[in-house]
Amino acid sequence: MIAKTFSKKLNPRACLTALAMIVSLCTGCASFTNPVANGIPARLVPDELLGTPKSTLEPIPLTWLRRRPDDSYRLATGDVLGVFIDGVLGEQNQLPPINFPDAQDLPPSVGFPIPIRQNGTVPLPLVSPVKVDGLTIEEAEQAILKAYTVDKEIIKEDESRILVTLIRPRRAKILVVREDSPSQRVQNQNFSAFGRAAPIAPPRGQGQGFVIEVPATEADVLSVLAQSGGLPGPNAANEVVIQRGYNRSDFPVGADGILNDDFTAEIQSADDAWCTENGCDENGRPRYVKIPLRLPCNQPPPFSPDDVKLASGDIVFIPAIDAQVYYTGGLLPAREVGLPRDSDLRVVEALLRVGGPLINGGVNSNNLSGGIVGSGIGNPSPSLLTVLRRTPDGGQAIIRVDLNRAVREPRENILVQAGDVLILQETPQEAATRYFTSIFNVNIFGEIFSSGSAAVTGTANLP
Repeated sequence: MIAKTFSKKLNPRACLTALAMIVSLCTGCASFTNPVANGIPARLVPDELLGTPKSTLEPIPLTWLRRRPDDSYRLATGDVLGVFIDGVLGEQNQLPPINFPDAQDLPPSVGFPIPIRQNGTVPLPLVSPVKVDGLTIEEAEQAILKAYTVDKEIIKEDESRILVTLIRPRRAKILVVREDSPSQRVQNQNFSAFGRAAPIAPPRGQGQGFVIEVPATEADVLSVLAQSGGLPGPNAANEVVIQRGYNRSDFPVGADGILNDDFTAEIQSADDAWCTENGCDENGRPRYVKIPLRLPCNQPPPFSPDDVKLASGDIVFIPAIDAQVYYTGGLLPAREVGLPRDSDLRVVEALLRVGGPLINGGVNSNNLSGGIVGSGIGNPSPSLLTVLRRTPDGGQAIIRVDLNRAVREPRENILVQAGDVLILQETPQEAATRYFTSIFNVNIFGEIFSSGSAAVTGTANLP
């Protein structure tokens, strides 16, 4: 290295002109150091490449996931009735048997237990099976009374007691498949002693499966979520997928593609019933219902109240998503950083998460020697941020962000998307200024006010 000291009378205009020439000559060299600098300015990027802000989405009310209580309980297959008939089911003039249910939310019942058959009838002695499907308890009692007093005239209405109660209501078995591992929590990444911990979603786990059994009249999405771990975790999609009923292709078929005889009648009957109630596609397959858990503000639900109702045979699926991350490089530390699932992250905040420089004038925030602010002019802050973004067609868009504008203009401070690569570099002018200030140490003094000229002394370290 050669150190030279010089002293000479210089014109200030000549100094500024020389400095401008040096900066312009360094432009080509800086361009070669950043091959992705020639991108689309952020303010000119089409809206379809900017992404949709997550801040416009709000959690839906949980009441949307709960079914409305029925006005009255309607009987169906699976209910167990308590029936007492003087002289027929029970001795005359004796107290009927009293049943105390195991469930705390059910009152005691009286009578002999009789389940409702698949065809919606109850078998009773001395009369034909009585149809009670779709009736209330009071209506079922009147139907049984009619069967014994009017249809068969076995007993007299004013001389015998007929009591009908509900011993055990029907229950629905729902299969819940969760890929999100609800017990996992958001992890933190500590990049440096001065940097902020960046949250990242945990990796996809093994998942869990549950068989949830609830009263049929209370079977809804909110109930099965509450019993299987709660709302989707941080590594799950913000949606619930429901598969209705059964699929014929899930059962044994012969070589000709026809269901085996042992399964045909039962499965076809159940499948047709589900298609009638819930709807199927043109191939007879059960309908899928997707229920989003976050929607734009004031948007009505894209599903009906019947969609959240569940019944035996339904499958509730919570799909997982891969960890949403972005990458940093260039003058930024090489990192893989997690993106928040439910909130927005813009390029300025993304840069700060990894401890990148922002309007610091060359200040080294990790300097432990005490010299935080350097002497002299200092180094310029890097302001050229290039974002490499995947396009929907599988290509790549190069977006150029001016950080000096991004801290002032929201349009320049674009959203960070999953898979983005953020590369921070200096502009050619910033690189030239940094080089110039690191090579030349110039002190200007003189009689500027009296003579319009100045004396310049300086030291130059040359290679």
